[in-house]
Amino acid sequence: MSNAIHFGTSGWRGIIAEDFTFAGVRRASAAIAGHVCAANKSPVVIVGYDTRFFSEDFARASASVLRARGCRVLMCGEATPTPVIAHAVLHGKLDGAVNITASHNPAAYNGLKFSGPDGGPALPELTKDIEQRAAALKEDFSSREHDEPASDFEPIDPRAPYFEQLRKMIRFDVLSKAKGSFVYDALHGAGAGWLDRILAEAGVSVAAIRTQRDVLFDGTGPDPSEDNVAELRKDVVEKHALAGLATDGDADRFGIVDRDGSFVSPNHILGLVFDYLLQTRGYKLGASRSVATTHLLDAVAKLHGTQVYETPVGFKYVGPLLREDKIALGGEESAGMTIRGHLPEKDGILACLLVAEMIAARHTSIADQLRDLFKRVGREYWPVRLNLHLPENVEAKLPERLRADFTEFTGRRVVHTNRIDGLKLIFENGDWLLMRLSGTEPVVRIYAESSSLSESQKLAADAKAWVTG
Repeated sequence: MSNAIHFGTSGWRGIIAEDFTFAGVRRASAAIAGHVCAANKSPVVIVGYDTRFFSEDFARASASVLRARGCRVLMCGEATPTPVIAHAVLHGKLDGAVNITASHNPAAYNGLKFSGPDGGPALPELTKDIEQRAAALKEDFSSREHDEPASDFEPIDPRAPYFEQLRKMIRFDVLSKAKGSFVYDALHGAGAGWLDRILAEAGVSVAAIRTQRDVLFDGTGPDPSEDNVAELRKDVVEKHALAGLATDGDADRFGIVDRDGSFVSPNHILGLVFDYLLQTRGYKLGASRSVATTHLLDAVAKLHGTQVYETPVGFKYVGPLLREDKIALGGEESAGMTIRGHLPEKDGILACLLVAEMIAARHTSIADQLRDLFKRVGREYWPVRLNLHLPENVEAKLPERLRADFTEFTGRRVVHTNRIDGLKLIFENGDWLLMRLSGTEPVVRIYAESSSLSESQKLAADAKAWVTG
């Protein structure tokens, strides 16, 4: 067991009782208190949590330390989505937020996200300061005797301001005229009672499933992946719904199922929504995408005469582009999305609402819309991703292997090498491949994209053979 606090691409996460402990949460919270108090002598910080095992207890431990070290603490009274907390920080002009969540990770994990005063994920220079402060602390944080009851903290109910914000972002007048219904899968996460409620309030027919708390998440984890939304796919077909909408454990990620029960790649959703926004909002703005995200966004940008900004993996890099008003959409292939005028944080609730609005406005299936988009941009884009759990000796050697220079890779000629985050190789026909170590899980990720699914799968398989060989 390590006492080190390390923030990855989206907070500090670990396996409960091994890497993620009460002592660790208190230590991290003490470091966060030191950080925010250095910037403001009377800081106000929100503390929230998701539906995971012990999340509300970890939140009380964090809140107790924050208050003891000079912060005014506002405590969420129920499991609250990450984007809702992010909006509450912005809306209240607060100093930040601590959110106890491991997002989409399996049930054995929990985590701690810290958002700064802009509501977005903390940037590397900020998390480095927190890590250093945590490492320098000499206190023993193992005792629970000073953890205070949740009722002792000042409550905050961020629902109304957040819903008001969504009503500015979404054309509910269009959505409410949808000729059919939707099914929402909360995956036992914090989105339950949020996405389904605002749809119902707008007069949209919606059936919600898996809304109750289950700390084991049906044994699969709260990731809205194709495998994990099998029940949603079945319900969409049986109910003849227009689409299935899903959010992950803290509702910052989305999952979409078409009316025929087929799962839609988040990459394709990003391309479709970007095109839809440029058509309907009058924007002449670009999009941001991580280095791992589809080049369909680039094709849509070219179609509309705008541009794409490429970032490392991590939604924290989207905020500056939003503040500079350079983008209509910020997206990541891992089902993260936000749009102009919204939050510098991914919002799965917003993403699902935008998809529902798009379906209502275009009166056709997602598959038909995607075929039309491919035709308009002149090429198809079929991204795939593999997660590899490697033996320690193989994983240890990989960074050095990825630093090599490549003029060809598995028989394909390389025309451009990109090292923004991991190793990305772009080939002469426009196909590309990315290999990088995950910032949130002990895996190596392989991303590949070609103009056909079979070729993308072959490219990813060849990369896997190279990595493991």
